[in-house]
Amino acid sequence: MFLAPKEFVRDPASCAAAYTKAQAETYTRWLATHHYENFHVVSWLLPKRLHQDFYNVYSYCRWADDLGDEMGDPDESLRLLAWWRGELEAMYAGQVKHPVFVALGGTVERYNIPPKPFEDLIRAFEQDQTITRYGNWDELFEYCRYSANPVGRLVLYLCGYSDAERQKLSDSACTALQLANFWQDVTVDWEKGRVYIPLDVLERHGATAGDIGARHATPGFLAAMREVVERARELFADGLPLAGMVDRRLALDIELF
Repeated sequence: MFLAPKEFVRDPASCAAAYTKAQAETYTRWLATHHYENFHVVSWLLPKRLHQDFYNVYSYCRWADDLGDEMGDPDESLRLLAWWRGELEAMYAGQVKHPVFVALGGTVERYNIPPKPFEDLIRAFEQDQTITRYGNWDELFEYCRYSANPVGRLVLYLCGYSDAERQKLSDSACTALQLANFWQDVTVDWEKGRVYIPLDVLERHGATAGDIGARHATPGFLAAMREVVERARELFADGLPLAGMVDRRLALDIELF
């Protein structure tokens, strides 16, 4: 029986087991196709030769995300994310044990993926444990640099692209997607103790973070929301040319991932 990250790390047998490449790839395929949000990692348009590699990279991201968001204790999340970084470093040193890294190692070698985008994601999830407010756009964009942009770059590597021009466009699109996710989950994030709307934007419109918890859709708060939504829209427009610079069969999966 396969286990999701939260259950896996608490199961001594799963942690101690040795995994063949075939077993590891079966695990990442299962994890990628049994997401708790019914998320689809690949579409029918994606060439079949890329399916397993997408599953492998997705599983890494899913594990890092769950270690940061699903453990219920910031200190435990930080401990596990440090362990996850150690497993990543071990993979690049040729020493793999965890099924995700057993599977991912071949993908990294095949597409010559550097460690930085993987490392950056861990940094973002660590930041989630200690920083819950962002004073301005610069601070929020710096967070997105680690939380969102690495995902787009990883997908580009899988699709055979590693040039700076596509990466820059991808960064804009991924930051826009991250912002769109924030703006649709404002109350969800509040329940987790996090506010991603820049505090100076709220202040400029005469609103406060407390309006979220109180469910006060004041004129000021609505004006702040209009501003942040427009900023996301601008970034989507900035990244739009990327769609015409990748294989048409890959464009949908770059968006879905």
